Amino acid sequence: MITGIKKTHKTTEIYFDEADEWTTVRTYNTSLKNRLLAFSMEHPELCAQTDDDGFGGLSFRIQKRCFTYRLVAPYSEERKATARAKMNELNARK
Repeated sequence: MITGIKKTHKTTEIYFDEADEWTTVRTYNTSLKNRLLAFSMEHPELCAQTDDDGFGGLSFRIQKRCFTYRLVAPYSEERKATARAKMNELNARK
């Protein structure tokens, strides 16, 4: 979709504070928008679309208990080798 907005201005913003039970997510990321739309249709009491800026950005209000983010440490070479060996073993069975 051509929106006239530069990629550097297409951000994802997450707002929450400790007092409120809701998290606000504003994003232009297509994958995230699709996941949030699907979640809001399946669980309207927990998530709802609150705004469409008309340029491809959507805002959602989500129960804080349903929202998470995670940090993933990079795999060590040993862990990569173990995963590679496991996948080779699984692929060899086919």
